[in-house]
Amino acid sequence: MLRIIGGTWRGRKLRFPPGAAIRPTPDRVRETLFNWLGTAIRGARCLDLFAGSGALGLEALSRGASHVTFIERDAAAAHALRERLIEWQAGDARIERTDALRYLAGAPSPFDIVFLDPPFASGLLERSAARLEERHWLAADARIYLECAAREGLPPLPATWRVLKAKQAGEVGYHLLARTAPDTHTA
Repeated sequence: MLRIIGGTWRGRKLRFPPGAAIRPTPDRVRETLFNWLGTAIRGARCLDLFAGSGALGLEALSRGASHVTFIERDAAAAHALRERLIEWQAGDARIERTDALRYLAGAPSPFDIVFLDPPFASGLLERSAARLEERHWLAADARIYLECAAREGLPPLPATWRVLKAKQAGEVGYHLLARTAPDTHTA
């Protein structure tokens, strides 16, 4: 069980289905992330790409995000998240029960903030990052939050992404990146 750290739902408990292959972002890591994001979360369009428990997207909604799209392929996890959104009367939120890479192959709608926390050692972090950039899923000045196994470090990422902040909590490395416009100047 997790709790929402801040915003309108502060203190609410978040349960997720037993047996689901979910590795929720711990409270203290979420607190650090949302401190890093600061006021950028207010009014932001967010994508929680490997939603799992939905803790990152729910925290974003609680803190004033204008919209969150949750992508989760596990039926039980998606169902539990849908129930939570109804129970908490979440505003503009959408759940897509699908594979993340399949979702990213669809028609893009740019997001201001993307939460990218795939299963560790799956190879999905690098592939998802490339698709987000190549298929134009990111706003010009988007922020991207990444989690990965600390011992592995970050995989190769798009050239337009730069690390703003990085920390480690136990086995987890977590990073906030900024998308910068590609260099269009010619020498």
